[in-house]
Amino acid sequence: MGILRSSSWRPNFLNCFKPKDPNNPDSTKSKKNGASSSSNRISLLDWSGPQSQLSVMSDLSNPVFNLHIFTMKELQKVTANFSRSNYLGEGGFGTVFKGFVDPKLRPGLKAQPVAVKVLDLDGSQGHREWLAEVIFLGQLKHDHLVNLIGYCCENEQRLLVYEYMERGNLEHLLFRNYAAALPWLTRLKIALGAAKGLAFLHEEQKPVIYRDFKTSNILLDSEYNAKLSDFGLATDGPEGDETHVTAQVMGTEGYAAPEYISTGHLTTMSDVFSFGVVLLELLTGRRSVDKNLPPREQVLIKWARPFLKDTQRLDQIMDPRLEGQYSIEGAKKAAALAHQCLSHQAKCRPTMTKVVKTLEGLLELNDISIGFFVYIVPSEGTKEKGVVMKCLEEKNESRDDKDCDEHKNGGEGEFKVEGRRRKRSSKSKKGRSSSKTVHSDTDLYRRLGTSLYSPKN
Repeated sequence: MGILRSSSWRPNFLNCFKPKDPNNPDSTKSKKNGASSSSNRISLLDWSGPQSQLSVMSDLSNPVFNLHIFTMKELQKVTANFSRSNYLGEGGFGTVFKGFVDPKLRPGLKAQPVAVKVLDLDGSQGHREWLAEVIFLGQLKHDHLVNLIGYCCENEQRLLVYEYMERGNLEHLLFRNYAAALPWLTRLKIALGAAKGLAFLHEEQKPVIYRDFKTSNILLDSEYNAKLSDFGLATDGPEGDETHVTAQVMGTEGYAAPEYISTGHLTTMSDVFSFGVVLLELLTGRRSVDKNLPPREQVLIKWARPFLKDTQRLDQIMDPRLEGQYSIEGAKKAAALAHQCLSHQAKCRPTMTKVVKTLEGLLELNDISIGFFVYIVPSEGTKEKGVVMKCLEEKNESRDDKDCDEHKNGGEGEFKVEGRRRKRSSKSKKGRSSSKTVHSDTDLYRRLGTSLYSPKN
């Protein structure tokens, strides 16, 4: 499926550096919030000269890299000797393990869970990709870039230590998770966070082209804040009078911009195209390429593009798992944005700064159709314990009163629907009126003593 060129490597030296004394505070670098000054940033091009790998690794001790240098022994302790019970996943780089940093491990490093990525020596990525990750994430700090805490380089071993992201990557949540689907506003929040990360990279004084933007490289914390990870294919963008940089075509099928595939020319607009693909995946709930679908639907862009500007047919490509619970106006504007990002002409695509502004506006729309779960409390004297039903509130229609009237069990009651309170006025057989309110799903379960349904997110 991928178009990533496979490459193997073997270092021709025994030790790439001597790890500094972990008990010496000078051997660690304190990290600051926000980005380092782009004017002081060392670019990847600065490392492309005839330097030996040994001198490159020695230069990583430069104070501009806010990273901890770990020993292999330390990381074995952190991950319980890379136990299978700490296994998180595997990608083109290698295997990832969860670990926990003890506060006594080294000065200046707080206790926290971490993710430790171990380079596969026979994998598709090698020392160059590992080095790019260290160079970029060792200097660039932003709320929507994953935080690289440190690295390890001993003999042939290459490891990276990141902050731990509780919800994993977007690919897993969007395509592989068989629980509830991601809600509409959560999808927009993720798209906005990822867009902010790309915008930050593109607006650097020395622009950075991410080059491998896709769902599996978008990590999510417990609050669904998106952070870009895996900078192995990232490269410095054009500067001055340059219009593009030329690079070997590498990336993942279905995400790469057409002009990059055909010419090898990279610009920040190449990332914008890839963002358009991910936005389309969020709208449709489909992968960029899915060989299990009918031939005409296997390539997401080709299948969905005709629907993006046809507002009358847009609902035909929206993710059915959303069950219509999304902003109609927001979906239309998001589809139009995706269409712009996916333009065949790079100059017709919006900048990521414009993308961010557009997405921020979509989060403010409140015309979302919400599915309601309603519990009607019976009037006194009735033997019925009430019913649970689902009422869909549709735009410009008021069907809930009609539908719910059919299930009111002949009694008087008051019920609460997603924060709204509505009343039924009638007399019970005893001539008394009753009024009760169920305020939450938890309250409902407690009153009935059982779980009658599985609420949707």
